[in-house]
Amino acid sequence: MLRQGFYVKAQTEACSASKGGVFALTHALAMSLQSHVRVNCISPGWIDVTPWQKKSKKKTITRDEKHHSQHSAGCIGKPEDIAELVWYLLSEKSGFITGQNFFADGGMTRKMIYA
Repeated sequence: MLRQGFYVKAQTEACSASKGGVFALTHALAMSLQSHVRVNCISPGWIDVTPWQKKSKKKTITRDEKHHSQHSAGCIGKPEDIAELVWYLLSEKSGFITGQNFFADGGMTRKMIYA
């Protein structure tokens, strides 16, 4: 979860620093490549990828209401949620957006309550 660069927990120094580096790199590249390339990053939250896993690696995980209700959106994300944001950022509709980080986490970063 890239959003860990914005909030940290104890004993996550290396992870937090590397994710913070992605934010800094995004900003620096956006400035260095301005007018040639738009550079943005996405901070995904809890994304359920089990439908996309190989059958041999797939684990059956039960997600109850407690897991879904942690998110302001009321559900855990799907890979398609991130793909739609990527598709938008690749389109000409986002032509005025660069150097930004997008949280795609169902509101978890703002809520900051984890069961």
